[in-house]
Amino acid sequence: MRTHIFLWFMVFVCAVFILLWVCQILFLQNFYDRMKTKDIIRTADSMLEIYETGRYAEAFNALALENDMCIEVRDRYERSVFSSREVLGANCFLHGLNNHSRQIIDDLVLKSENGVAYGKVKNPITQEDILIYACVIGSPEDPEGFLLLNTRLAPVSSTVSILERQLIIITVILVLIGVAISFAVSKRLAKPIVQVTEDAQQLAHGRYDIAFRGGGYVEAERLAETLTYASGEINRIDTMQRDLIANASHDLRTPLTMLKAYAEMIRDLSGDNPVKRAEHLQVIIEETDRLTALVNDILDLSKLENGKMTLDRTAFDMEQRLREIVDRYRGLSTVSGYNFSLETDGEAIVNCDAGKIEQVICNLVNNAMNYTGEDKQIFVKMAHTAEGIRISVRDTGKGMDQETLSRIFDKYYRSENYRREVVGTGLGLSIVKAILRLHDYAFGVDSKVGEGSTFWFVMHSEAQS
Repeated sequence: MRTHIFLWFMVFVCAVFILLWVCQILFLQNFYDRMKTKDIIRTADSMLEIYETGRYAEAFNALALENDMCIEVRDRYERSVFSSREVLGANCFLHGLNNHSRQIIDDLVLKSENGVAYGKVKNPITQEDILIYACVIGSPEDPEGFLLLNTRLAPVSSTVSILERQLIIITVILVLIGVAISFAVSKRLAKPIVQVTEDAQQLAHGRYDIAFRGGGYVEAERLAETLTYASGEINRIDTMQRDLIANASHDLRTPLTMLKAYAEMIRDLSGDNPVKRAEHLQVIIEETDRLTALVNDILDLSKLENGKMTLDRTAFDMEQRLREIVDRYRGLSTVSGYNFSLETDGEAIVNCDAGKIEQVICNLVNNAMNYTGEDKQIFVKMAHTAEGIRISVRDTGKGMDQETLSRIFDKYYRSENYRREVVGTGLGLSIVKAILRLHDYAFGVDSKVGEGSTFWFVMHSEAQS
C-alpha cells in the first residue's frame, strides 16, 4: 500500500510538470497569439461603438498607444479619414512604404461573408509576424467605411529559452521535494493500515483481547474501534462456547452415567425383582428424557437462527393455555417445594404457534425456578394492555445488574448470581428470544439487584392480528 501511494503521488507530480512544460514551452506561442487576437477583436468592437459617437480621434489615439497598434479608418470609397501610425511608424504594414490597406479591404474584407477579416501575416519590411484586423463599418452590403488595425506579435522564443532554464531548475527542486513528501505521506497514510494488519494477525492467532490502534485518522480510528469491538465479541462468544461445552458435557455426563449405572443394576441386581427393575427403568426413562430435551434445545435454536423453522398459527384462549401450563408445574410443588402463583384478567384469544409460545413460557418458568429466592416463589401474570396481551414471569431472586441485563438473552450466557443446580445449557432464553422475534412480539426483562427479575413479552390479540 505504501508503495502504491508513493507511486500514485509521484505520477501526479510528474503529470503536473508535464502539463506545466507543455503549456509554458510548447504552446506558449500559440497561447500568446490567441490572446492577442482576442484582445484586438475586443478593442475593435469597442472602437466601433466609439466611432458611432462621431468624436473618436482622441480615443483612437489613446487606444493605439495603450495597445501598441496602428489604426487606419477609411470611408466607403476607401479614402483615409483617420490614421494613427506613431506606434509602428514607417515599418507599419498599413502605413509603410508598401501600403496594404486597400489590398486588405479588397481581398479580405469585401470578400468575406460578415465583413470581418483578421489573422497573422509576415511584414515584408521587417519580416516580423504581425496581427491585422479589418472590418466593415456599418453593414457589409452598404458599408459606411472600414476600420483597420495592425499590431506586432512579439516572438516568444527568447522567453521560452529563459523559461526552459528556469523550469529545469524548478523541476529538479520540486521533484526532490515531491519524492520526500510522497515518501512521508505514503508512510503516514499506510501506518494505520499496517498497524491494524499486525493486530489482525494476532487476532487470527487466537489473541482476542487485542486493542486495535487507529493511527490518528478518523476512518482508521473507526475501523480500529469496530475491530476492537469485534474482537471483544469474538472473545465473549468463544468464552460462552467453552462454557457451553463444559456445561453440556456436564449435563450429558450425568444422565449417561445414570443410564449406564442403572442398566448395569438391572443386569446384575434387579433383573429378577419386578419392583426394583421398574424403579431402575423409570430412572433410565427420565434420564433419557433429559438427554432428549438437551438435544432438542440445541436443534430448535439452530433451526430458529437459520430461519428454517416456520410458525403453525392457530387461534386459542391464552388464559386457558396458561392455566394448564401452571397447573402442570403445580404438580411439582409437593416434590420440589416451589410455589406457583397465577394471575389473569379474563379470556384472551390470540393467534400464534401454540406449541412454541408454550415452550417460551416453560423456558421462562424454568429460568425462574433456577434463580428464585429461598422462598421458591414464582409469579405468573397475564394482563390486557393497550399494546396487547402481556405475560410475565417473576422470581424473587437476587436480580441482575445492567451488564447482566444486556447479555441475559445471549446464546450460552448464564448469570453468575446465586442459583440452584441449573437444568439446561444456557440456551433457554436464547430460544425464547428467537421464538418471540419470529412472532414479532415485544419482549424484555425488568430487574434490579436485590429485587428479583421479571421476564415479559406482549402478544397480539386476535383482534390486533
